[in-house]
Amino acid sequence: MSAAPRYCVLIPCLNEERAIGPLLQSVLAQCADVIVVDDGSDDRTPQIVSALPVILLRHPQRRGKGEALRSGFREALKRGYDAVLTMDGDGQHLAADIPRIVDAATHYPDHMVIGARLLNRAQQPGARHAANDFADWGISWGCGRPVADTQSGQRWYPRAAVELVDLRSQDFVFEAAILIAASRDLDMGVVSVPIESRYEGEFRLSHFRPIRDITRITFYTIARIIHYRDIVASYRRSHGTPPLVHDPQGMYAAMTATAATPPG
Repeated sequence: MSAAPRYCVLIPCLNEERAIGPLLQSVLAQCADVIVVDDGSDDRTPQIVSALPVILLRHPQRRGKGEALRSGFREALKRGYDAVLTMDGDGQHLAADIPRIVDAATHYPDHMVIGARLLNRAQQPGARHAANDFADWGISWGCGRPVADTQSGQRWYPRAAVELVDLRSQDFVFEAAILIAASRDLDMGVVSVPIESRYEGEFRLSHFRPIRDITRITFYTIARIIHYRDIVASYRRSHGTPPLVHDPQGMYAAMTATAATPPG
């Protein structure tokens, strides 16, 4: 196990005035280095963020999540961070999970770490659950390795992955593009940390549109699978073994054991 690298937390956000203040306060309790990229909000989000001790970058107009992440990655590279931990701005991700993600990163250096929504999955709306499952199936194939939750925005990117910032992809496709390129071009492993699925009524409607965005991600992924050529071999590697899960607390193991236990 290696020492934790110097990292920052990166939060892209758009119109998150309900959640962003409490979220940032909880994140700052875990990590003092926080970059927030406001993607053209027209509510009070920028004012709330600017009152806190974080780095705030602003897009004058909405440019999409991919460009928000790019702006944050470039700032993190400029400031010399060794890794970036991303979180969504709507409060779906908990700062309390940051130590568990950092712990996984220290046990698996030079791996991407994904906060995988493996716990309490009954909270996921049916259409979103189906879309995520389909994306996991396809993007894992593109990566040539199994990935437990390819759509989670809570991720640890080592610096080598952050340096893929200029990949040609937009909006939600950008996260899939980095995952695939880091896996295939850098041979970077992926480890998942189980986190809660949180879709209750306190969150605003997601900017993610399952049909539109999964279609875009699917076409991008198909093109990358063809690009790497080893179509059958990569499918076997990605679907022949379970994803790597870092779960020292046994949270996911306990849940799956309970689910497998017959009633009575």
